[in-house]
Amino acid sequence: MRITSFGHSSFLAEIDGTRILFDPGNLSTGFESLTGLDAILITHQHPDHADTARLPALVAANPDAQRWADPATAVLLNDDPAQGQWRDAHAGQLFEIGPLTVRATGGRHAIIHPELPVIDNIAYLVGTAERPGMLLHPGDSFYIPFVAVEVLAIPGAAPWMKLSESVDYLRAVEPSKAFPIHQGVLSSAGAGIHNARLAEMRKAGTEFTVINPGESAEFS
Repeated sequence: MRITSFGHSSFLAEIDGTRILFDPGNLSTGFESLTGLDAILITHQHPDHADTARLPALVAANPDAQRWADPATAVLLNDDPAQGQWRDAHAGQLFEIGPLTVRATGGRHAIIHPELPVIDNIAYLVGTAERPGMLLHPGDSFYIPFVAVEVLAIPGAAPWMKLSESVDYLRAVEPSKAFPIHQGVLSSAGAGIHNARLAEMRKAGTEFTVINPGESAEFS
């Protein structure tokens, strides 16, 4: 598995020859030039996860890519012809992308504040029948699946979380490997502090890797 980061929550996962782009949002850069995508997956409607200004060009450059989003975001995107047609992913739904099976799970965004409405958020668990938990992108949630996770894209900073919660989530999922996402809201110094704590406080069986924007990492 090869992961290429575009910053914040957006990254390209290349697994068994299949190319899946997650959360092309407005705090991410570099995904605009991608072609040959097999799928584009969006966890929820916030602009740092779905940049509606840049999505039309991405869709046009990848006309054969499957396009999946949480139900509320699919409705919003399908109301705009420029965005192309998106399928709505519901919690518990399974769909195939090439040789991979994707389980849409979770369902709700983490609470930002009790006075703010809680929106849809789909966590995507990517794998195969033999290895169902190869990769988990939880979006803006701390969803814990009922299968062993090999690689976790862990939210490392957000307005809806404390660093201790991210540490606890990393420990609870206990993936074989993890890399931080959702750090576009931090300065470089802040990201360094958060990542140092995650690396220091992970369980011994978890390998923690930082992938800087524009860089790639291999996970076997």
